[in-house]
Amino acid sequence: MPKLSCVIPVYNEQGNILELYRRLKDAMANDFLGFEGEYIFIDDGSADGSMEIMKELYKADRSVKLIEFSRNFGHHVAITAGLDHTTGDYVVMLDSDLQDKPEEIIKLFRKLQEGYDVVYGDRIRKQFSFMKRVSASVFLSVLRYLVNEPIVMNSSIFRIMTRQVVESTRLLRERNRYVIGVIGWVGFKHAAQPVEHGSRFSGHTKYRFSQQLILALNAALSYSTTALTLIMRIGLVFVALASLLGIWIAYAKIVYGTPVIGWTSLVLAVLVVGGIQIIILGMIGAYVGRNYMEDKNRPLYIIRHLYD
Repeated sequence: MPKLSCVIPVYNEQGNILELYRRLKDAMANDFLGFEGEYIFIDDGSADGSMEIMKELYKADRSVKLIEFSRNFGHHVAITAGLDHTTGDYVVMLDSDLQDKPEEIIKLFRKLQEGYDVVYGDRIRKQFSFMKRVSASVFLSVLRYLVNEPIVMNSSIFRIMTRQVVESTRLLRERNRYVIGVIGWVGFKHAAQPVEHGSRFSGHTKYRFSQQLILALNAALSYSTTALTLIMRIGLVFVALASLLGIWIAYAKIVYGTPVIGWTSLVLAVLVVGGIQIIILGMIGAYVGRNYMEDKNRPLYIIRHLYD
């Protein structure tokens, strides 16, 4: 009997868990007849009643697995933990806020059956706010520009994968994780499938704008050295501009006797160039710091308790 594993990261989603579980079970019963279901919830250090609700589901249904982290390790690390503990022939990743609709999983699976290894949901009629849609679009555009490897990059967690893809993804253990990029990097045949985007059932989003920026930085630095090349180009441009300015000042002084004046412009130039230098050093430091963290070789996550 084929098995379908569902990987569900959870962080303070007590109002959504029971409804998500009910709809997942209904989707399995209606759309995946003859399949065995496996539901892996990962509690990423929730501070509300999420853990207690998931424990009750685990007690009532042996197809439910529950991973309890020792603290909050982050969304993409929680997904990684779920992938590490799947046993299904096919694996679905979806968030627990019901914006990824369980009823749409069958569409992903049917597309997968056309000969693909990974099928991700291409959300139509998105329920996000205008600002979040804009920030997501900017994030993807910048990321695709910076990433200089032929890998599939998108922003949708909602996807289905074959067992082979999951096993390959497990081999990549970098700490600063953008799990979508990891799945794209291992290759295989990817395809998009239009899916309906649901409204959040309860609560509010956990991804603040600052967290989106951090995720974008992680993704860009993890899969590209383009930023370093860009820094070098910026440096060359400023050297060229400074050289041209110096030649012009010397020419004006010698030919026209123009005095060298302009303390305000000089101070402004120093501040601008100084600011750019700080940004450049910060970017280089980010790459060095990531290497430092990787060299520690710490585990990606610590499990407080595994309900298996």
